[in-house]
Amino acid sequence: MATWNHILLIDSNSPLMEQLNFFHDHTLLIITLITILVGYNMLSLLTNSFINRFLLHGQLIEIIWTILPAIILLFIAFPSLRLLYLLDETNKPSLTLKSIGHQWYWSYEYSDFKNIEFDSYMVPSAELNEGDFRLLDVDNRIILPNHTQIRLIATATDVIHSWTVPSLGVKIDATPGRLNQTNFYMNRSGLFFG
Repeated sequence: MATWNHILLIDSNSPLMEQLNFFHDHTLLIITLITILVGYNMLSLLTNSFINRFLLHGQLIEIIWTILPAIILLFIAFPSLRLLYLLDETNKPSLTLKSIGHQWYWSYEYSDFKNIEFDSYMVPSAELNEGDFRLLDVDNRIILPNHTQIRLIATATDVIHSWTVPSLGVKIDATPGRLNQTNFYMNRSGLFFG
């Protein structure tokens, strides 16, 4: 769970979130290298006089600074597209959870079982026990198995809601009149907030 002094991303609990963390680190490395290169060039412009008669025509350098950004963008685009397809792929789910967003609470249905549905309300601040998290704890938590492919179907009754669990790498919009689907897989058991 993230706290006020947390700098890095949340510890991942699913293979998809691990891939998202790797992509974040990959892109951050590329951005850092670009920033260092541009900073070095700006600093060298301030400190050098650049008196050279061959600097008037530089077709080779123009070709390099045109092609190099395109290559850098490909190094970002290919892992990004791979990750987008991984996030959208559904592999034979063992359990289906239907989540219905209401104005102040969520309703859940385990579609694979008969008549298992409940509402989940946020615990008011006055009723919190010591160690509970304000605006995160609910009265009825979802209980899901780990090492199982889970499909989540989300919809809403009134306005657009967002169902998200950051440590699982899951974020889906619940829109009235529409069923949205995503899937996730939990590596370990625990209490995960979203």
